[in-house]
Amino acid sequence: MIKKVSRTAVRQRKHLRVRQKISGTALQPRLCVFRSNKHIEAQIIDDEKGITLVSASSLQMKLSNGSNVEGAALVGEELGKKAVAAGIKKVAFDRNGYLYHGRVAALADAARKAGLEF
Repeated sequence: MIKKVSRTAVRQRKHLRVRQKISGTALQPRLCVFRSNKHIEAQIIDDEKGITLVSASSLQMKLSNGSNVEGAALVGEELGKKAVAAGIKKVAFDRNGYLYHGRVAALADAARKAGLEF
């Protein structure tokens, strides 16, 4: 009998694999992306202290288009502005098991344009 594995379980396994290599420090925190069907969220996390330094989401920004590339770009731009204002320049990008494509790539490109380096 074939055991069916959900997409979420596969993504979580990929995320654990990536997290073995990527960790956020005070000097270079981790930019973590979460994507749902309706919204997209991003956080900059210091894993040593276990705190979120900066966050932005389409839900928080009350975007009607949080589920498309334009909405993701707006969230990335907002996150980049907040991070630069908080004195964060370099981050380690954590795609959270998602493919670097579409909304995830748009968020990353917008954050780079706003001043983040990764």
